[in-house]
Amino acid sequence: MSRRADILVLHGHVFTTAGSGVGYLEDGAVAIAGDRIVDVGQSSQLAAEYEACKTLDATGKAVLPGLIDSHTHSPEALLRGVAQDVPDYMEKAMSPFVRAMTPELALAGTRLHVLEALKAGTTCFTDYCPPYAGWAEFYDQVGVRARLTPTINALAADTMADRTKILYEFDEKAGQHAIEAALEFADRWHRAADGRITVMLGPQAPDMLPVDQLMTVMEHAQKRDLMIHMHVAQGDREHRQMAHRYGMRSIPFLDSIGYLGEQLFAVHLTEATSSEVELMVSRGASMGLCSGAIGLIDGVVPPAAEYRRLGGRVGLGTDSASSNNSISMFNEMKLTALFNKIRHVDPRSMPAWEVFRMATAEGASAIGLADTVGTLEAGKQADVILVDLASLNLSPVLERPIRNIVPNMVYAATGREVHSVIVAGRVLMEGRRILTADEAAIRKEAQEAAEELCRSVLRDPRHAELALLEAMRAGLL
Repeated sequence: MSRRADILVLHGHVFTTAGSGVGYLEDGAVAIAGDRIVDVGQSSQLAAEYEACKTLDATGKAVLPGLIDSHTHSPEALLRGVAQDVPDYMEKAMSPFVRAMTPELALAGTRLHVLEALKAGTTCFTDYCPPYAGWAEFYDQVGVRARLTPTINALAADTMADRTKILYEFDEKAGQHAIEAALEFADRWHRAADGRITVMLGPQAPDMLPVDQLMTVMEHAQKRDLMIHMHVAQGDREHRQMAHRYGMRSIPFLDSIGYLGEQLFAVHLTEATSSEVELMVSRGASMGLCSGAIGLIDGVVPPAAEYRRLGGRVGLGTDSASSNNSISMFNEMKLTALFNKIRHVDPRSMPAWEVFRMATAEGASAIGLADTVGTLEAGKQADVILVDLASLNLSPVLERPIRNIVPNMVYAATGREVHSVIVAGRVLMEGRRILTADEAAIRKEAQEAAEELCRSVLRDPRHAELALLEAMRAGLL
């Protein structure tokens, strides 16, 4: 008697990423029932065993786990291209735009971001921003998986834009309000949408909350079994603040208050020293690596290779369209591999198969979802993407003597080769057409929202300090 499946994906080049490698199956198949994978194997076997409501022919396509963006700021999709090639990215490029951002504009940015990334194969978004109205609701509506992090800080207005102050002025009432808003959000949305939406707590950075409020966040995270998602060791601004306030660098400080542990997902580590990397790995904390953004903003390659060599977990993230311009995880894989080869003067550093796993299985582990997604295995959530290998830039497809599919996806794909996307057993995109949202309407809304945002920036006299205005006047932009 045949077994029932809702979706049967047949005849693909299947990459399960189970185990320590890419888990390749030639002429492979995936059977999905409800929101879960129920079987993975050879097409001949599964076709004989299962009767499916829907069959997807994956001939000429790679079938792999949905890609995981372990750190991003979705509203900043409205700010793509306004803050590159400048010193002091936040102070000299972003500040006027951040001041002008409203919840309504932020939602337009999130919608654009999610659709762009979904079409490039991202199925899980670890999104970090203030918890504005409609944020989680859109993730629920479009059907993707989201690991949402409401921002928590205690900074007075425009604090980060003023580099003349030796120490930030903490607004503890604002910090308390942010903590309460984050907890309220977590109580409503953690494990919502049948578990597709989960929540992390996000103290923005160790220099952006007083110690007592950092400890309050940690206590609530432990009580609710939530991970902490934090920017750590991300630049001279942070280290200057930490040195003046505590006489310590960020990572030793966090260790001194008990923050370093498996509960912590620490993003960037741009300025982390070798001894600090060792300390974090020894404590079990995970690292979020945003190669494209940090390369563009700081011209730095974070110490992810060292982190992995010591056994630490590293997930890849895009950071934002304002810092990275592209929010394709394929782009992030390529940049990560290239930057680390250059940094270490070694073509063996960060090979294609490693960064491929960092965007799938290892990314899931880094953000605490290893039991849920990241591999194609029976019992896991059915987050699956199909990549069209007939695309000119992925041709030819070779299997022997050397299989070239993973190297070509890492070094040649852009994301536009993604043909179909399934999340929790639901087809969200097929044949490049989004099925759960109006792409044209969202693109139009984002254009109008970005233009409104720019009109607000032009009304702010401080926009005259934007670093790129000089390039504009010289006819370079």
